[in-house]
Amino acid sequence: MKRLLALVVIFLANCTGIPDGLNAIDKFDMSRYIGTWYEIARLDNRFEKGLERISAHYQTRDDGGIDVTNKGWNEQTGEWNMVEGKGYFIDKTDVGRLKVSFFGPFYGAYNIIDLDKENYSYALVTGPDKSYLWILSKTKQLPKETLNKLIDKAKSFGFATENLIFVKQD
Repeated sequence: MKRLLALVVIFLANCTGIPDGLNAIDKFDMSRYIGTWYEIARLDNRFEKGLERISAHYQTRDDGGIDVTNKGWNEQTGEWNMVEGKGYFIDKTDVGRLKVSFFGPFYGAYNIIDLDKENYSYALVTGPDKSYLWILSKTKQLPKETLNKLIDKAKSFGFATENLIFVKQD
């Protein structure tokens, strides 16, 4: 029984980890991050398969966390898919590292590894390992120069940027 409990703890810790060699941004200000973000590109994952026009809306919670509403258009069914969740800071509130849950007590990592700290207009986000990557923007499109800079940075971090899916927003 102790062994099983240890495996569960290790599994859950890995779900909220950060990839080796990467750091979440510091001097993070959640009040500037809240609002709607649009997914510009991502590495494929099972929970967004087939979705376009993906956005995430963040707003503060009374308990110090954030409410998260993710929405995406399923072109096959012609319907919006929406899921609501909640997130909490893993370390300090000025470090861009959160754990987010859409399914009860199970949390996943939301690590902001690059951010336009001046305007909070774009972000590079990863999960617990390098199979998860999102390029997000406060606008539905990013200038090509900014997008290329983020892709280059992700590649330098070891992400498989050749597998990025570019999301249709209109």
